[in-house]
Amino acid sequence: MAIAAPEINFSDLSNKPADSVRKLQESPSRTLLVHRRGDEEDLVLTTASRAKEVHEVVSATTALFIALMQHSEGVRDLVTEVMPKAFPWVRFLPREDMQAFAVELVQTLEAADSLGTPAPVTQLISEWQHTAEVHADPRLLATLQQDGEDHGEVPAPGASTA
Repeated sequence: MAIAAPEINFSDLSNKPADSVRKLQESPSRTLLVHRRGDEEDLVLTTASRAKEVHEVVSATTALFIALMQHSEGVRDLVTEVMPKAFPWVRFLPREDMQAFAVELVQTLEAADSLGTPAPVTQLISEWQHTAEVHADPRLLATLQQDGEDHGEVPAPGASTA
């Protein structure tokens, strides 16, 4: 069970920095949720030692997962079988695509860990989830699988189609 981080407003951080740091240090999770105004994304403030611990846990878990996947075909088959527990949407993917996702996930986890950023992993998961969404819609899948038909130009993400 996750421990909730104490919360403060951004103005508290700038107006009462000593109190904010005290709350951070007293927090069991050594994190502090900092709320910002309007549409600004909230911040998570943490200690350097806590950030290092989190990175070490992620790196160790990644290394273990990679080693297991490289160990044997049986392990890769097992991972494919349990994938729906972690990613329920993979049930819409053909088995070959589930296996491809598992392999690509391991490769991306390793590469992202070497860079120290989770962004490539979250991007990969999002891309595969969108692929599953296509497979979940029989009409869309049939349309996209039609040979030789031009479906027009694909608009840039977030572009208006009006």
